[in-house]
Amino acid sequence: MDIDNGLVDRLAELSKLEFNADEKERIKGDLQKILNLVEKLNEVNVDGVEPLKYMNDDVNVLREDEVKGQVSKADALSNAPQRDSDYFKVPKVIKK
Repeated sequence: MDIDNGLVDRLAELSKLEFNADEKERIKGDLQKILNLVEKLNEVNVDGVEPLKYMNDDVNVLREDEVKGQVSKADALSNAPQRDSDYFKVPKVIKK
């Protein structure tokens, strides 16, 4: 795969980032190193190797859910910068 300025510009657009010329050159080099590593990994013979599902043999090692220290609604709202009766008020984040 060829890493060029067009690809870096497209990735920058998708990730909402901006790069100057020096940063673009560094990113092109980094992306090329990543692709070279992936190509190197593709050379490894994995015939007969089972996919790794878990890092160890433990099954369902979970703690019990326990209710600990509760905060009342009044206490929770006491430090809120903006509130409306029983609710936190936050800025609108969804565009129409």
